[in-house]
Amino acid sequence: MRVSAEKKIVAIAEFSIHPIGSGTSVSREVKAAIRAISRIPGLKIQVTPMATILESSDIGTILKAVEASHSALRKLGSKRISSTLRIDERRDKRRTMVDKLDSVAG
Repeated sequence: MRVSAEKKIVAIAEFSIHPIGSGTSVSREVKAAIRAISRIPGLKIQVTPMATILESSDIGTILKAVEASHSALRKLGSKRISSTLRIDERRDKRRTMVDKLDSVAG
C-alpha cells in the first residue's frame, strides 16, 4: 500500500510504565521517563493521569520511547519495571491525537 506524504500514516499509542518495589509514589520515575521520551525526534506526547499518549509516523519511534523509558528507570536504580503498550496504527486514514479528540468533542 502506497501512502502519499499528505496522507502519511500516524501511529498512536497508549503507554504506561511502573517501577516495582519503589514504594507508593513513583512520580520521580515517571518524570524521568517523560524527560527521556520528550527528547525523541518525531514523537509527540500527551501526558495523562494514568498513561502517556505517544504519536509518531513511525512505530519504531514509539518503540524507541519504550526503550528510553525503561533505560531512564534503570538509571535511577529500578530493579524491576513493568510497562504496558497499546498501539493503534490506522492504515486507511491519517488520524492524529487531536483529530481523534475533535471527533468526539462537541
